[in-house]
Amino acid sequence: MTTPVPGKGKILNQLSEFWFNYLEEKCGVKNHMITCDIEKMPKEVQKHKEVLKGRCMLVKKLKMIPVEAVCRAYLTGSGFKDYEKSGAVCGHKLPGGLRNCQKLPSVIFTPATKAEFGSHDENITEDKAADILKKQGFNFKDLKETALKLFGEAVKYAESKGIIIADTKFEMGMLEGLLIVGDEVLTPDSSRYWDKKKYIVGQQQDSLDKQYVRDYLISINFDRDGGGVPLPKEVCEKAMEKYKEIFKILTGKDADL
Repeated sequence: MTTPVPGKGKILNQLSEFWFNYLEEKCGVKNHMITCDIEKMPKEVQKHKEVLKGRCMLVKKLKMIPVEAVCRAYLTGSGFKDYEKSGAVCGHKLPGGLRNCQKLPSVIFTPATKAEFGSHDENITEDKAADILKKQGFNFKDLKETALKLFGEAVKYAESKGIIIADTKFEMGMLEGLLIVGDEVLTPDSSRYWDKKKYIVGQQQDSLDKQYVRDYLISINFDRDGGGVPLPKEVCEKAMEKYKEIFKILTGKDADL
């Protein structure tokens, strides 16, 4: 999109910080975060603290795994589209008659290739993901098990706050022989968050994530291959309201904007 959403980056950064800390404590899985405190960053970064405060993270450099670790607890988005065509999602054969946004019998792991800038991620089977990782010296089993462990812990926490995490994606890499969580984690850009009280199976949900912007783009018949488009002010403002709401529900505080 050609229109920035003021403050969105701060929420993504601060919510990632929250989840990195929570999941490392609960699951023992390390992440790439060193600090989000601008005062503890190099002097070269501190020079720009008026712009960067609250929206940047000092991290460890990882050898990134070229496959996104996607976990799905509900059938929605590209997964539902694949299911309508084939009755399966990324090689997982599912029962017939499932409806849009329906809870799956069990959580499924549905890897996706990480697209280059300007391209779209592609859902792939576990076998294809394992083959890609094996050729590059990565362990698929560790990636899958770690992602499902993280997702399970996040789902339990969100449910305690009245929130459904329908799906999310993790990105991981290696550092000194250890599998490390990188990029962002469980943000409203990388996850689908639904209010349990408003959840209705068989229809699109009133999501507290970027689905609101996706829905707007669908309504204007946006061509995904045609370049960016500006967003109306009211769409930006409504999207930001949703991001601030999910941040406060999950963390118990307002984002530092």
